[in-house]
Amino acid sequence: MKNKFQLLFTALVCASAFSLHAQGDFSMEANKSEEAGYIAPKDPLVKANLEKWQGYKFGVLIHMGLYTQLGTVESWGLAPEDWVTRDGYDDYYKYATDYRNTKYKLNPTNLNSEKWAKMFKNAGAKYMIFTSKHHDGFCMYDSKFTDFKITNPELPYAKNAKADVLKDVLDASRKEGLAVGVYYSKPDWTTQNFWWSYYPPKDRNPTYDISKFPERWKSYVAYTQNQLNELTTNYGKVDILWLDGCWVRPLSTINKKVEEFCKYPYDMDIDMKLISETARKKQPGMLVVDRWVPSEYENYLTPEQKTPEKPLTVPWESCITLGGAWGWVANDHYKTSKEVVQLMTSIVVKGGNLLLGVGPDAKGEFDPKIETTLAGVGKWLSANGEAIYDTKPVAPYLDGKVGYTQKANAIYGIYMPAKDEKELPATITIKTDKKGSLKASLLGTKQKLTSKKVDGGIIVTIPQELRTTLATQEAVVIKVS
Repeated sequence: MKNKFQLLFTALVCASAFSLHAQGDFSMEANKSEEAGYIAPKDPLVKANLEKWQGYKFGVLIHMGLYTQLGTVESWGLAPEDWVTRDGYDDYYKYATDYRNTKYKLNPTNLNSEKWAKMFKNAGAKYMIFTSKHHDGFCMYDSKFTDFKITNPELPYAKNAKADVLKDVLDASRKEGLAVGVYYSKPDWTTQNFWWSYYPPKDRNPTYDISKFPERWKSYVAYTQNQLNELTTNYGKVDILWLDGCWVRPLSTINKKVEEFCKYPYDMDIDMKLISETARKKQPGMLVVDRWVPSEYENYLTPEQKTPEKPLTVPWESCITLGGAWGWVANDHYKTSKEVVQLMTSIVVKGGNLLLGVGPDAKGEFDPKIETTLAGVGKWLSANGEAIYDTKPVAPYLDGKVGYTQKANAIYGIYMPAKDEKELPATITIKTDKKGSLKASLLGTKQKLTSKKVDGGIIVTIPQELRTTLATQEAVVIKVS
């Protein structure tokens, strides 16, 4: 059973502006609101990289920090908001002190970034995003602007030759051919220039009125800009800068999507124009994702824990956890490879990417169940990736159990067997308006299938001897060409 932290996590994590629904569809109005305010990039290098990224279709997001040691839901125990529970504590300040002192315990000595990177590559992922810093402010890299970091000489992991975890993970991922991204939280709940201890924290926002203490806020903006500058300067090629904590934003950008928790009445502008321009001088064409702040610095949208009902007309990625939490928690329940493949399919057929959230434990190891799921996804993609990577959505997109993608002159009908389905139907109708002679085959086996052309598509016959076996697969791809 999930602990209270896990359950509350699903309601409001990563500054999620949506209440969590079952993974699946949502209304057309919500679909329209997703696209509202999107501004397409004008920089030709950014446009080219964005198009390339749209073909990746599958990436992983790794959460790792002090919360990993504790097995809790990221930094949210520090947030003094009435939805948060802190099991075993009746004193907020005792919890906050114990939480931050976890820095003396975090020592992931079994972390093997090369093994991680191979696992992600073999899973079929094309990009990897790692948390450099979550809302608690603890840096998983060697920032020179704070001592609250894993490389602090007073902390146990600093003695490790690869103490700069971000560098270690990015380097290993690049060597395996993965594009890499850096997650960074704009709010920071430990630095004195955001949560000034002179005033107690009341919520996730600054503890002080930044209009009354402009120099303190100016120092925080400089701190943020400096950290982002070192992340995009000292860590090799960075393909994506993924910024979280969308309540830190210009006051003028607050919209209905985020007004529920953007209650702070002052302008928290950190100058994304300067940040982006400075970063791209070293990282030409780098994608910038200032999540949920409509502007030219949100190069693609990131709906969280859900997928849209219809294809969006703009670039997007659904970030969804493999288990119940973004990072590691004990006894989490993980999706099977079948569930992940079908989730991915439901996203890809609408033109999006799946960013799958996973996290290692305090030793730096992934739960064997995670490894099993990712291996199953990779095995399926190695046989059927042609229907996923670099594809475009095509009507009717998702029709019952069949999702549709296209590439060049081919249409792919991806049939998704139900969890308890024992046998595929004798025939499957693939809808397409293609004219002329059409041929159908099983993508995973190249086996030709008997088919009959009808108005609006073709009816494909599934051989009796294959129907039971195919029903056990994550999904079955019928290629029509």
